[in-house]
Amino acid sequence: MNWDWLSWDLARDVVQIAILYFAIYAILKAARGSRFGQVLTGVGILFGVSIAFTFLFHFAVLARILQLLLLYLALSTVVIFQPEIRRILAAIGSLLFSEGKGTYDRRRVTPETMTDAIFELSRRKMGALIAFERGISLRGYEESGVMIDAIPSRELLISVFTEPLPLHDGGVTIRQGRLAAAHCLFPVSVNQELYESGMRHRAAVGLSEETDALVVAVSEETGRISIAHNGKLIRYHAADGDARASVLRWIRKAMPMKRTGYEQAGDWFRARLAKFGKGSGK
Repeated sequence: MNWDWLSWDLARDVVQIAILYFAIYAILKAARGSRFGQVLTGVGILFGVSIAFTFLFHFAVLARILQLLLLYLALSTVVIFQPEIRRILAAIGSLLFSEGKGTYDRRRVTPETMTDAIFELSRRKMGALIAFERGISLRGYEESGVMIDAIPSRELLISVFTEPLPLHDGGVTIRQGRLAAAHCLFPVSVNQELYESGMRHRAAVGLSEETDALVVAVSEETGRISIAHNGKLIRYHAADGDARASVLRWIRKAMPMKRTGYEQAGDWFRARLAKFGKGSGK
C-alpha cells in the first residue's frame, strides 16, 4: 500500500473540509440577524433532512427533484435577497480592500460624546439622521451631500439639523470619529413593515440594508431615537431609564477604540498582497 499517496489524499480531504467549513461559517456569520440568514438557515436544515431521508431509503426520484428544486431556489434567493447578498459580498471585499476604518482618537470624539449629542437632539425634538461608517465605505453616498470633515460636537450637530438651515435635510456620515459629510441622500427601504414610519426612518433602514453602517434616526415629532442595523429598526424612548445605556452600547460598537480581529486579519491580507505586488514588480 502506498502510504504516501494515502496520506496526501487524507490531507487534501481535510483541507477541502476546512475550506468549506470556514466559507459556510463566514457566510452564516455575515448573514446573522438578517432575513437572508434566517431563510438560509431554515432552507439548509430542511434540505439537509430531506436529502438524508431520500439517501437513507434510496428514493432516487425524490433526490433528483430535490436537486432541481435546490437549483431554482438558489437562483430565486439571489433575486429576492439581493440587498442582503450585496451587503455580505461588500463586507467580504472590505476585509481585503478597506482603508483601516474603525480606529478612533479619544482626544477628538468618544462614544459618550456622540450619545450625549444624540440625546440632546432627542430632547429638542430635532429630526436627525446619523450614519456611522464601519467596514463598507459610505463615500458613494457622500457625493450627494456636502463634505465637511469636522469634529462631530454637540453644537455642530445641532447646527446641522436646525431648520431651515441648508444642511438640515438628509443625513450625515461619521468616519473615524469625524463628521465626514452632511446633507447626504440615503437609499430608502421598501420594507412593508415600515409602512407607518417616515422617510427618515426608511432611509436609515435602507442604508443599513445596503451597507454594514449603524444608522441613528431621531424623530422630530416624538423625539424617539431609533437604531437601524442590518435592515432592522430598534426604537428607544429617551425617557426610558435604560435607553441611554442601550444607545451607548450601539455607538461603542460602531466606534471601536481598538482594532478588531476582523480588521487585523484584513491588515495581514493587505500586507501580504502588497508584498506580493512588490515582489512581482521586480
